[in-house]
Amino acid sequence: MIVVLFAVSVVTFLLMHAVPGGPFDSEKKLPPEIIENLNKKYRLDEPLVSQYLSYIGEIVVPRIERGKLAPSQLSDYLITIDLGGETYLKWINFGPTYKSKTRSVNDIFREQLPVSAQLGVWALLIALGIGIPLGAVAALNRNKPVDYMAMSVAITGVSVPVIVLGPILIWLFGITWRWFPVTGWGTPSHVVMPAFALGFASSALIARLTRASLLEVLNEDYIRTARSKGLSERVVIIIHALKNAMIPVVTVVGPLFAALVTGTFVTETIFGIPGMGRYFVTSITNRDYPVIMGTVLLYAMLLVLANVLVDIAYAWLDPRIRYT
Repeated sequence: MIVVLFAVSVVTFLLMHAVPGGPFDSEKKLPPEIIENLNKKYRLDEPLVSQYLSYIGEIVVPRIERGKLAPSQLSDYLITIDLGGETYLKWINFGPTYKSKTRSVNDIFREQLPVSAQLGVWALLIALGIGIPLGAVAALNRNKPVDYMAMSVAITGVSVPVIVLGPILIWLFGITWRWFPVTGWGTPSHVVMPAFALGFASSALIARLTRASLLEVLNEDYIRTARSKGLSERVVIIIHALKNAMIPVVTVVGPLFAALVTGTFVTETIFGIPGMGRYFVTSITNRDYPVIMGTVLLYAMLLVLANVLVDIAYAWLDPRIRYT
């Protein structure tokens, strides 16, 4: 995990500095003196190695500071522990954002990440709630009308992107029938349409994987043995077959969880959701280096942790897998 995150941080840091332009370039050019002062303030006038080590040090190395806490864009730490006597333990500072004089990257995480996380969790639950039963029903009714109908739904989910499905849901359920609010965030009714639009496409992928994996498992010897013991078909399918068939699905769910939780730009833009999605895109066009590094490292960390949990889940799903 440490090696992966280190590699991601180095590659991202080098790539963002290799892109032409700078964070203070705009249509209305600033005087050279102001740019020089800004570069000095944010330490952009230092060598790249020094910039990288300084940035990573602010994230990785905890520090103890004494004195009263003074709010600062440059020293906004995600974790601050009061040790008593005006002494504080501070850790994880992703730095300021160049496009705001008052906000830091940690402010963005505190305000926008919970919104994207809620949307992502609900979208994932919808994807699993639709995809796994749909794939299981299709596999148990192979080459029957039910199978064709289920896979037609799955193909529709893969073929219709959120940028198409979102406006359709808004027109139908938000404008025509007025069941749900069109935009905004804050109440359960605001979650329904964006979570369904985001989760439906993922449910199609999960349904196809579930079908293919379950069909393969149903031909295994231990399934025939379970049936020969006189177990009911429901027990054979749910306890023996479906559990082992979940390995490919869980493999996909790990990265999918990280992607959904960190925000999806298109969905959040269509439904006017104040999440993390737009920062993944606008930080690049704005050359906002700390936001680029922060969002990429956040996504990488969640992705690595999700894959670790997936690896651990393998041993629970399949007793033949053991980690020694």
